[in-house]
Amino acid sequence: MRSRLFYFVVLLSAGLSISGCSREQEDEFGSVDATEFAPAISDAPTGLYNVDPNHASLRFSVTHLGLSNYVVRFTRFDATVDFDAADVGASSLQVDIDPTSVRAFFATDYKESHPDSEFETWDEDLAYSENFFAARQHPSIQYRSTAIEETGPGSLRIHGDLTMLGQTHPVILEAELVGAVATHPFLSGRGAFGFSAKGSLKRSDFGMDYLLSPPLVGDVVTISFEGEFLQAAADPAS
Repeated sequence: MRSRLFYFVVLLSAGLSISGCSREQEDEFGSVDATEFAPAISDAPTGLYNVDPNHASLRFSVTHLGLSNYVVRFTRFDATVDFDAADVGASSLQVDIDPTSVRAFFATDYKESHPDSEFETWDEDLAYSENFFAARQHPSIQYRSTAIEETGPGSLRIHGDLTMLGQTHPVILEAELVGAVATHPFLSGRGAFGFSAKGSLKRSDFGMDYLLSPPLVGDVVTISFEGEFLQAAADPAS
C-alpha cells in the first residue's frame, strides 16, 4: 500500500511541476492571440466586386417530416458588393436569385407520383407551383443590404431586406471572412475576398405555408452561402 501511495505522490508532484513550467513558459513568451491570424476584409481594395459563379454556392434547408434537414440549391444567382475598405460599414451587398434554378436532387420519379401535374419534374414544381416559388408571377428573389457591421475580427453582420413572392421582410446574415487579398493570384491588379454567410427566415412570413399543417415541411428556412468575390475589371476607356 505504501508503495502505491509513494508512486501516486511522485506522479502528482511531476504533474504539478509540468503544469507550473507551462504557466511559467506562457508568462515568459506570452499567450497566443488568435485574432492576430484572423483575415481582414480591408486587405482587399475599395471597389465593386462580383461573385465568382465558379466558386460559389447558395443553399437553403428545411426540416422534412421532423426527421432531417433537407438541403436544396439555387444554381443561378448574381451577387455584387460595393466595397469600401476604409469604412466597411459604408459597403453594400445585393443578391438576385433565379427561382427557376432551384435544384432539389430528388431521386424519385415525379410523374409516377404526380401523373396529372402540369410539371415534369420536382424542380419544376418547386419553381413554378403557386405552393412554392411561383416563378411565373415572381421571376426573381432579391436581397438588398441596409447595413453592414463588423462584429469582430473577420466577422460581419449584414442587415438586409429579402423580397420573395411579392413580399419584403428583413433578414440578417452572419458572415465569416475566409480570406481577402489586394491582388488575386491569377487576375493581376484585381482584389478578391471570400466569405461564408448564414441566416434564417420563416417562409410563412412570405406567404409560403404549403405543408405546414400538418407540419410535414418546416417553416424555418436556413440559408447558407459560400463564395468568392472578384473586383470588377477597370474600364479600359477610363
